[in-house]
Amino acid sequence: MHDLKLWRDHPDALDAALRRRRIAPMAQALLERDKALRALQTELQEQQARRNALSKEIGRIRAQGGDAAALIAEVASLKDALEANEERLRARTAELDAELAGIPNFLAEDVPEGEDDDANVLIRSWGEPRAFDFTAQEHDDLGAPLGMDLARAAKLSGARFVALYGELARLERALATFMLDIQTKEHGYTEVAVPYLVRDHVMFGTGQLPKFGEDSFRTTTGHWLIPTAEVALTNLVAGEILAEEQLPLRYTAYTPCFRSEAGAAGKDTKGMIRQHQFSKVELVSITRPDASAEEHERMTRCAETILQRLELPYRVMVLCAGDTGFAARKTYDLEVWLPGQGRYREISSCSNCGDFQARRMNARYRPQGERRTEFVHTLNGSGLAVGRTLIALLENGQEADGSITLPAALRPYMDGMARLVRHG
Repeated sequence: MHDLKLWRDHPDALDAALRRRRIAPMAQALLERDKALRALQTELQEQQARRNALSKEIGRIRAQGGDAAALIAEVASLKDALEANEERLRARTAELDAELAGIPNFLAEDVPEGEDDDANVLIRSWGEPRAFDFTAQEHDDLGAPLGMDLARAAKLSGARFVALYGELARLERALATFMLDIQTKEHGYTEVAVPYLVRDHVMFGTGQLPKFGEDSFRTTTGHWLIPTAEVALTNLVAGEILAEEQLPLRYTAYTPCFRSEAGAAGKDTKGMIRQHQFSKVELVSITRPDASAEEHERMTRCAETILQRLELPYRVMVLCAGDTGFAARKTYDLEVWLPGQGRYREISSCSNCGDFQARRMNARYRPQGERRTEFVHTLNGSGLAVGRTLIALLENGQEADGSITLPAALRPYMDGMARLVRHG
């Protein structure tokens, strides 16, 4: 949600910010609506003041035994006009709020220009892709003999679901525990068990509503299945005024995530890359405004640690203007190497949202020793997407006989198991 005062004070600068998002200038139209709305508010206040003055005058005339019929008729007329204007004000305010709610976050100055992911910029890379002396297979071919069952999952739920058996199910659980242990024990995140069902205002707070409602699942009770734990974790501070000493707050959660993928029809329909239900370890930070850029770098390094410990080659990309998400000011994507596909694929996005979500949630803090409050800054990132990490382990650890060598850091979480072996 954007502050209209910024539009009034800096219309040209904000139109320039919209152009970076490939959105046509809209400051003039918004300010005209705002001006008309404020004129209506002034008219309403004047009518209320006139009604109050007339009521006093009617009381005075009656006390003196006079005839106040004309004034009473005017008050009745004002009552109808007030009700009409109050309804008009509610409707116009809702329209303006809805338009503001649909405007994405303004990008950080150092976000590179570009239309789509082809313009994303490489920041750094880690690890060397393994050279195979055989043809590397994709994860779904490797996974089927190990207990990855897409066909039976489809029988239960349709396309884009998976059932994992035996050691693969155990591996998914081990990965989540491994990730949580690092983020909580080494990086200072507090683990939180959050609800998987949330209400409209919670989805609105982090920017999923109203624009992206079709990408999520809604229940018949009006709840939404969380598309990411970010939604619940970030809203933990909604409506609150935090003390500066409490910041930064760092939360992590392991949850299933549910996405209709309405905006991704036909993409990655093979295997486990893009599912309607998947699991993820999420990272969320709540910070002071002057600390959010540094926190963004820190969060990204926290996510990178997981990939490094699992010995998975990856690269860090900064997203260009045309590829940066609705609520983000700036985003780093971590892309892991998948030898079966022969390319890097996203496994984590770490975003600094500035005060964009905080304004929608009304989440503030009070600087130490001051009475005023400011909006906090919020950040979120995957630390990591568990299913995609499992995919990366299968493809990078594959051997010629179809077995999978597990990285040393993960073996204690698998009771010392060093290799997954095909069955049947």
